[in-house]
Amino acid sequence: MDSLWTRTAAALGGLVLAGLIAWPLAGVGWALGLVCLGLVAALAYHLLNLRALARWLRDPLNTPVPIGSGIWEHTFSQLYRLVRAAAQRERRLASQLARFGNAGRAMPDGVIVLDAESHIRWSNPTAERYFGLDGRRDIGQPIVNLVRNPDFVSYLKSGDYLEPLVLRLVRGDALVLSVRIVPYGQEDKLLLAREITLAEKLDTMRRDFVANVSHELRTPLTVIGGFLETIADGNVKLDQPRGEQVLGLMRMQTDRMLRLIEDLLTLSTLESTSAPAREAAIDVHAFMRALQEEARALSAGRHTVSLTLGPPAKLWGDENEMRSAIINLVSNAVRYTPKDGRITIGWANRDGEGWMTVEDTGIGIEARHIPRLTERFYRVDTSRSRDTGGTGLGLAIVKHVLTHHQARLDVTSEVGRGSRFSAVFPARRVEWLAGQAEAAPLTENMARS
Repeated sequence: MDSLWTRTAAALGGLVLAGLIAWPLAGVGWALGLVCLGLVAALAYHLLNLRALARWLRDPLNTPVPIGSGIWEHTFSQLYRLVRAAAQRERRLASQLARFGNAGRAMPDGVIVLDAESHIRWSNPTAERYFGLDGRRDIGQPIVNLVRNPDFVSYLKSGDYLEPLVLRLVRGDALVLSVRIVPYGQEDKLLLAREITLAEKLDTMRRDFVANVSHELRTPLTVIGGFLETIADGNVKLDQPRGEQVLGLMRMQTDRMLRLIEDLLTLSTLESTSAPAREAAIDVHAFMRALQEEARALSAGRHTVSLTLGPPAKLWGDENEMRSAIINLVSNAVRYTPKDGRITIGWANRDGEGWMTVEDTGIGIEARHIPRLTERFYRVDTSRSRDTGGTGLGLAIVKHVLTHHQARLDVTSEVGRGSRFSAVFPARRVEWLAGQAEAAPLTENMARS
């Protein structure tokens, strides 16, 4: 600004000096005319630059700063530097805003920016998926018009946001969200939503697990406690046969509790790891013959136990875990197959996968129960399962063992005709012995003893 005034004063001083010089040489009229002509030229010069400035001011964002001359060149240069600095600041702000937007869109939690009237100003894809929003179409819409859950509307209007809201949505798959509103700025609000469906499910499973364990232990403890009170009371005399019967019942209930505890410990060990504890090559034919012997012992001669062997192979895995899993399948087959029924243990090659199967001619399972068989303590027939000594954890153990070995459980069953449980091992865990992969199956029957 000092330079502008200096240059203007210098120009006017030069014009006055030229007039004073012309006065004695050409007379006062020519001197005044020269001064007036200089003033008109200076005025025209300033008007032209002012017009250029006015044109630029009409659209400063899309029009370049004018290029002036003389004293205006300095002014336009300063203006250009200001515009360039502002453009740089705008680019930095836009870049930061884009980064914040990208960060918000990448967040695993839902984020919605609301104004003072709870209109949507911005939302990330996670929030759009949770609440069924359209990121472009719904901008400016009141969120209560789009999320009509009464609990959410009450929470939003209450103004008390110290505790999050647990919101259960039935849009598509059932979702459980933890919703929190954080006020910021003048009256704006930030809505944060986190999915807690799995946590809710796990909490429900934990409560059910505690309830089921308590229920399973209550019956044997009640029986044992009742007998102990009877014996301790002394008023009831137990003769030899009656005493043996009481002790036998107490022993049976104790064994049931021990089996339950052992299964719980096994399940806990399996759940605490994601891979087999020890992996080695298992001779499948020898393994299956050992299972047949155990099945025969469990059956105690009440069933016909047969073994069907496909191609010889080596199976990579933890032999103890696999024996635990398949014995659970064998035990269920023995438990739910009536006397004189047939139990078949088999090994087969199906498209490179190893199928280890336990098939029976037992009571069968309704199709509606099959998806839930591997849930802990899930029973198709509660009374029968307890009568036969089941703990309700066997198939849960099978599921975890197979998961450790990247295998799956395949179940087919028909009520009244029997069931087939197959542990299907992936081809990468099976080493089919060279030249024998297409050998015909070998059947070994083990009649009732």
